[in-house]
Amino acid sequence: MPYDLKKDLKQFYAPKNADWALVEVPEQRFLAIDGQGNPNTAESYKRAVEALYSVAYTIKMAAKQRGEDFVVGPLEGLWWADDYAAFTVRAKDSWQWTMLVAQPPWIGEDEVEEAREAVRHKKKIDAPVRLEKLAEGKCAQALHVGSYDDEGPLLARLHDEYLPEKGLKPTGLHHEIYLGDPRRVEPARLKTVLRQPVG
Repeated sequence: MPYDLKKDLKQFYAPKNADWALVEVPEQRFLAIDGQGNPNTAESYKRAVEALYSVAYTIKMAAKQRGEDFVVGPLEGLWWADDYAAFTVRAKDSWQWTMLVAQPPWIGEDEVEEAREAVRHKKKIDAPVRLEKLAEGKCAQALHVGSYDDEGPLLARLHDEYLPEKGLKPTGLHHEIYLGDPRRVEPARLKTVLRQPVG
């Protein structure tokens, strides 16, 4: 069976809790690409995600030929803004982001560089995608079901109630994992893992 992080790391990619709970997230490797602006309208966001998945699937195909097949993971994102309120009021033009696709532990810099070159030559896509390690450790995590724009109340509860009650503060960037494809799933049924490193 191919390596599938949604099964191997089920606690982090298929949680059931609709309210916040604490988890200990292991270090992972990701393909990463940076940008800023509204993900619904910014052309740079569309190009970034295309580049990310082009490299991800090129790595997968090469790994499969070596007998190291794996399932390409869901799109993930780290999000931040100069003013955190930009998230609760959904002021998307001020958002900055790093989009991610998790990689199996055996994928290294050589595989990523080979994939970038292949994408550049075959698809004419200049993909400034890098391999990045992320060690989030202790995190508050919840599963949001519904439109991305309806995340505000759950995020407000995290910062206004849950973290103060636990005596915790954010220690890293807001992290989202998109378990559904918004092109194929109606907004009310979208599932998103919301994660916040804390300490």
